[in-house]
Amino acid sequence: MNKLDSLETIKKFDEKGVLSSIKLLPKQAEQAWVEVSKLKLPKSFANTKNIVVCGMGGSALGERVIDSFTDKYIRAPMEIFTQYYIPGYVNNDSLVIISSYSGNTEEALSCAHLALERNACVFVITTGGKLAELVKNEELMAYVYDPKHNPGKQPRLALGYSIFSILALLNKTNFITLPTERFNDINKCLGKFIDEFGPRTPEIKNMAKILANGIQRKIPLIVASEHLSGTAYTFKNQLNETSKTFSTFFEIPELNHHLTEGLRFPAKAKEILHFLFLKSELYSERVLRRYPLTAEVIEKNSISQDCYVVRSGTKMEQVVEILALGTFVSFYLAVLNNVDPAEIPWVDYFKKKLSD
Repeated sequence: MNKLDSLETIKKFDEKGVLSSIKLLPKQAEQAWVEVSKLKLPKSFANTKNIVVCGMGGSALGERVIDSFTDKYIRAPMEIFTQYYIPGYVNNDSLVIISSYSGNTEEALSCAHLALERNACVFVITTGGKLAELVKNEELMAYVYDPKHNPGKQPRLALGYSIFSILALLNKTNFITLPTERFNDINKCLGKFIDEFGPRTPEIKNMAKILANGIQRKIPLIVASEHLSGTAYTFKNQLNETSKTFSTFFEIPELNHHLTEGLRFPAKAKEILHFLFLKSELYSERVLRRYPLTAEVIEKNSISQDCYVVRSGTKMEQVVEILALGTFVSFYLAVLNNVDPAEIPWVDYFKKKLSD
């Protein structure tokens, strides 16, 4: 039997709850949407003129996903910041969202203190830790949640929480408009693809398993555009952490202005590079025209490639389709690589050394 079709084999790689967390993404989304929607927020939040979201690693993935598909219609500019500091323009007209799953991420804590010094409106998203203490001491607005649907306990596995808590916050403050009925449709779509890409669907019918086999022993270059850019970046991140695989992400049209000239050397790179195009018929016309041309250039350079064409009907549904795809591909690749999908020893190494 194919390794990825063996439920017994898959079970051995879920001892720490990674697959269980993936299956529970719709439950995470529902919990976050309902709980944040019930919060009573000050009117000052809705009157802010810019939004800054601070977070690191897995805790910043939700913000990236949201930023790429709301940028055309969000009511105020939003910037993702992954530093120890916040932008110089932050002031009392700014809404600063601090996201840290553990609540102990030192960069997020630093940004929270700086935002308070600037008299910004601060909203914290966390499960506890030092940030929860700061929320209590400073009487800050926050979503301090119980991650009961994340048995894997990793921030990158809590994307239902990180994406939909911020979406609910932006909706509640009228920066975007997302009726609950629309949320329900999106979450239903997420659940559908969780089932389709799940371990019980055989490889012959399962694109997540097929793609995982295709990129094993390769360096995957994830390529996407517009509303799928954030979730493609998330895909890359999950390949790094879950699969322990070097991967990177590029956007079309930007890559057409430089990357295609960088495919000649070193010559041996052609043997291990693998392009994965995430193509949507909802991309703008000029962007869409670039996909077959880019694929042609990759083929002429004798580099392997795959193209996944998203099937969902709306941009947000396409986002969660790719979210499900990337999350499962990274898990299956971990199985093929025979590595623990939960452990992140080098990330933990940095944290330990910095805390000494």
